[in-house]
Amino acid sequence: MSLVQYNNPWSLFNQLQRQLLDPDLTKLNSDDANVATASWAPSVDISESDEAFRLVADIPGVNPDDIDISMEKGVLTIKGERNTESVEENGDFRRVERQSGVFYRRFSLPDSADAEKISAKSEHGVLTITIPKQEVALSRRIEVQY
Repeated sequence: MSLVQYNNPWSLFNQLQRQLLDPDLTKLNSDDANVATASWAPSVDISESDEAFRLVADIPGVNPDDIDISMEKGVLTIKGERNTESVEENGDFRRVERQSGVFYRRFSLPDSADAEKISAKSEHGVLTITIPKQEVALSRRIEVQY
């Protein structure tokens, strides 16, 4: 039996498209140098209720201390790293399917997101980020005085 590694032929095209559509990825500085080499990205579920936005990310094997969550100019950024353990085996074959390395995800949030009250919780490899909504000022007619 021979093993054949499957590579998605569209993955490089998709990566190029993401870089072209996200202008921040083209402006790499020393702090964000790991963005271009991110070896994996966690899956994230996003939901919205009347009170808050909620992001749920699957990041098994990542220490919560190794996760950096920041909010700047309406963009929520999640960075982190999952390290692999070095294992020696005496057999002729070893297969590793778990991805490791740096991950980086960014999410644009609407103006109704309250950046001051964001909370994050990690439990059993699942990161839950709750972003409460703030009240948006209602539009009103302003009369001109004369």
